[in-house]
Amino acid sequence: MDDSRRLLALCALRVGGVGIDWGLLAREAQEPSGLDRLYHGEILEYSAEAREALPVLQHGLADHLNAADDGVAVELDRAERVGARLVTVLGPEYPALLRQAANLPPFLFIRGTIHPQDALAVAVVGTRQPSKTGLARTARLTMGLAARGVTIVSGLAKGIDAAAHQAAVDSGGRTIAVLGQGIATPLSPRTNAALAQACSRAGAVISQFWPSAHPARWTFPRRNVTISGLAQGTLVVEANSHSGAKLTARLAIEQGRRVWLPTSLLAEQQWARGYLAHGATPVNDVDDVLAWLAPADRVVAATRRRIAQLALL
Repeated sequence: MDDSRRLLALCALRVGGVGIDWGLLAREAQEPSGLDRLYHGEILEYSAEAREALPVLQHGLADHLNAADDGVAVELDRAERVGARLVTVLGPEYPALLRQAANLPPFLFIRGTIHPQDALAVAVVGTRQPSKTGLARTARLTMGLAARGVTIVSGLAKGIDAAAHQAAVDSGGRTIAVLGQGIATPLSPRTNAALAQACSRAGAVISQFWPSAHPARWTFPRRNVTISGLAQGTLVVEANSHSGAKLTARLAIEQGRRVWLPTSLLAEQQWARGYLAHGATPVNDVDDVLAWLAPADRVVAATRRRIAQLALL
């Protein structure tokens, strides 16, 4: 069993219906010799998640590892049938920005390509019920960013997400669509199926869930964590106080990433004005966003230095 499959088997371990926190597994596994320690039933992290996970890990390794690996084999076959490949936190193709996040997913299933240049990325998100002005603003900002070599990250939902992906594709830029479901299940919404194919050609469609996972209420908040984690910052184009885009912005702030709010949104939404006190930045145009971005090679180099430092500990 190769290391990627060993990691997935740990993700699939369940004891009495209880699994191990995947963020914990990702953090532990990317440490030097981390995967081997996990297979010896050891966890270095001292946290509530680690204390809860340790008996599950030790019991699961003893009694449930074969069943977990059998389940992984089924999921890998499903991914292969739809042309998706596996990338884990153990490999060099894992996105540099996402690797820096504390709550990173241990694996991704990908259709398309992830390049080092995608570290120059901005998440563009917003409401599923956009106004005509919001759609026009999304197209203008997205095309301006894509023209400067910025990869556009979003969630392939109706509304602003779809408009951002489409504008990136139409302008010849790169885009990454992050799914709130497994990569081998019928796309929700189905109306974005053709757009998903275009995204895979212009960048990638990715999922952090088992290929057979259907969309659920709990999958979208986790998807939002990955959207913000893949980008240097999040641009919220249009969203009300109940929008998932507001959650994505909050998650970006918690991850130490930049959040940009157009002055038009600030004028319309009280929640947006409140986010200014938490570090969000008002913007009027594309140049206001570009001023905060670091070159992709600098981001990749910083991630490599962090990995090298871990190896010396």
